[in-house]
Parts: sequence; structure tokens; C-alpha cells
Amino acid sequence: MGACNTMTVNIMISNGKEAYLPAIKEGVQLDLERKGSPGTLKFAYYDDGNIKTEEGNQVKLTVDGTDLFFGFLFSKKISSKDSNIVECTAYDQLRYLKNKDTYAYNNLTAGEVIKLIAEDFRLNIGELEDTGYKIPRREEQNKTLFDIVQNAIDETLQNTGKLYVFYDNVGKLTLKNIDSMKLDLLVNTDTAQSYDYSSSIDNKTYNQVKVVYKNTKDKTNDVFLVKSGENINKWGVLQLNETVETKESGAKKAEALLKYYNRVSKTLTIKDAFGDIRVRAGSSLVVMLQIENTTVSSYMVAEKVTHAFKNDEHLMTLKLRGGLFNV
Repeated sequence: MGACNTMTVNIMISNGKEAYLPAIKEGVQLDLERKGSPGTLKFAYYDDGNIKTEEGNQVKLTVDGTDLFFGFLFSKKISSKDSNIVECTAYDQLRYLKNKDTYAYNNLTAGEVIKLIAEDFRLNIGELEDTGYKIPRREEQNKTLFDIVQNAIDETLQNTGKLYVFYDNVGKLTLKNIDSMKLDLLVNTDTAQSYDYSSSIDNKTYNQVKVVYKNTKDKTNDVFLVKSGENINKWGVLQLNETVETKESGAKKAEALLKYYNRVSKTLTIKDAFGDIRVRAGSSLVVMLQIENTTVSSYMVAEKVTHAFKNDEHLMTLKLRGGLFNV
């Protein structure tokens, strides 16, 4: 990761037929999370009396000629101490997934569920990868749209072992396999001088998985059990108990869950790393660090990224996860 000597940061606000490129106060922040939150842009501009903005206006962030964020103005704040400065918060399309609704569907992929919601709520769609897995049936009662989409992604993961990332790509809803989001960026002692590292088997680590199919016809339960004897010997029995909608998918789901959860969870938080606009939540970075007696040398996934632009400097705070991704 390399630092920028000079940097051009522009924010365009569109209000009807009018578009403004206001003078921006130093300190623009973009927060991106892998799940459950919209992209959030915080900035402040100098009001010369000729800028007319209001809630719902379109907001676009461009850094060195590259569009990085497109969203909508949700809040403004003006203080009597400096009334010509307007503090703003904008969110990308994912903000509208906080709405609640009820859906029931059969034989849809996660991408098809996203399309269904996007059509109902007038959201723009980009690249939605075909997961290859159709969810047999699911009913969601009065859930947030975030939860409905995440449940579809989780169902896909639990039955295929493949994790997908759902995000807004500069104004277009996008779904990608996490394996396709690897970057050629290295995190080491030169780029991560300030960090916190932890490893744990205390949260969402399982070495034995039991999947149960409730056979309503003959009122019995079909049980699919898989385990890792090696890790049971090391950690004791850590069991995950799940159900399945169809008997045919029971064994496959059990194997996929064991493969996914039978690992140590590793978390690395890095502050003020050199910024790179390609990094978003879901991106994988190469981490090479020597921490006490532990050598960390692997890809880790960005769960949360904060891009900060100030004084011709672009820095990032990263929350990275390796070993497994909590869902």
C-alpha cells in the first residue's frame, strides 16, 4: 500500500437540475461494512450562500478521478458557532434495506431474492453473481430487507460452503463471491505499525455439526452428524445444531457447515494504514506479521473499512478477519 503525495477529493451534490461542487472542509470519511450497514459518507462543506441542498439529494464522492461512492443526503447540521459550514451524512442504496417487509419465496437464488426486493423498492442493480444454489423455500415475516438478503446469503453458505458479499458499487447493488475480491495488497510491519490482534474459539467455532430433518410424514427425525476428531481432541466438543428443509440436502449442509466453522477465528484491527481506494468491506488482503510466537501469513478479509481523506493524505482503519467469517 502506498501513500499519495497529492490527492483530489471532490463531492458533487445534485439537487434537481442543479449540481454543486462545494468547497469541502478538511476531513472526509467513508465507512464500509461487510454486512448489515449501508456505506456512510460524512463530510462538511462551506456554504457561500449559493448552494441549495436538501435531504434526498444525490451525493457522489470522487477521488483522483475515480468515483468511490454514490448515495443520498440524509442529514445536515449547522452550528451557530460557524453557520457557513454544513455538516452532512449520506448513505448509499443499502440504507433503504432498513425497511421492513414480508416475503415468501420458493426456489430462488440469493441474487434472485435481491432482484425481487430491488424491483419492489426501486433500487438499481449491478452485477449479481449466480450462486448456483436455489433456496427451496423460505418465509420472512416482518423482517428488515437487510435480514432477508443476509438470510439468503447465509442459506447459500450453509449449503455450498461459498460466501458471497452484498454491497453497493457506486450506485448499483452488487453480489460477488468473496474469493473474487482478493487484492494484491500487503499488510506488514511497514503498513500496520498500530494494530490489535486476537484469536479465539469462543465465538462461532464448531468441530461437530448436527443437522436434523424433521420427517413430518412418519414423525421421526433424520440426523446427519459430522465431526473433526482432531479438533475435538484439542478443544473438546463444540457442537452446532441446525435444521434442514429437505432430507436430500442434510448431509451436504452438515459437511459445508463443518468446513466453514471448524477453525480458529482470527481478528486484526489496523489503524492509519496507507489508503487504497480499491479496498472495501469484503476485500481480501495479504497479511504477514510476527506477533509474539505467532506468525500470521495469510489472506484476511476486511469486515469493516474506514477511509479518511485529510490534508492530502488518505489513511484507512481496517478490521480484518481470518480463519472464518462470522455470519
